[in-house]
Amino acid sequence: MQSSGYERLQSQMIPGYGSLARLSVALLAASPVASGSGAEVLVAGCGTGSELLEAVAQRPDWALTALDPSADMLQEARQRLGEQASIQWQQSTVEALVDAPGMAGRFAGALSVLVLQSLPDDGSKLAFLTALARCLQPGAQLVLVDLMQTSLPSLEGQLDQAWRGFQRASGLEDALQEGLYPIGLARLTSLVNAAGFGDPARIFQALGFEGFLLQRLS
Repeated sequence: MQSSGYERLQSQMIPGYGSLARLSVALLAASPVASGSGAEVLVAGCGTGSELLEAVAQRPDWALTALDPSADMLQEARQRLGEQASIQWQQSTVEALVDAPGMAGRFAGALSVLVLQSLPDDGSKLAFLTALARCLQPGAQLVLVDLMQTSLPSLEGQLDQAWRGFQRASGLEDALQEGLYPIGLARLTSLVNAAGFGDPARIFQALGFEGFLLQRLS
């Protein structure tokens, strides 16, 4: 399977991108609820299918719902995955999905990789997280990976320069940072608590990119 231009761009932008999907799926597969055979798992913002490929490889028994608002992304993901009876494809947002019949409380786990960072903190982040929590069974976990603001302002300039340097060294002439809305850990904690999750547990970090495990409260 050929990596798309989108996948190459992500690998040039994001340190450790090649391991993100594998790590995210492995973490969710070890979670108390999604570890069960035949668990239903939501991939929110599936993009071109990296997490789906890993999920099919690591847990072929999972029943996957691949969700993305972009028809182009879904089409490329379907081309990469081929015909997979275990995947249900949905062109939608998670906010719309959760209000569809039978979707609230349906999923044993969810993955959201590099999605929240693209939403402004004007109510959009909270709406997204709340919808994800509503989709999950009580006690189910969400693996969330996004660009974050550093908790040490004194390092902000250094980390920004390092990220730009990483991108240039990876072959990007112009460092890409537009259209991203990172938040700090305190703000993330406030949002996920308001959405119905417990406190975030950090499980990954590479420069400003951090991964968290979130558990839906009962």
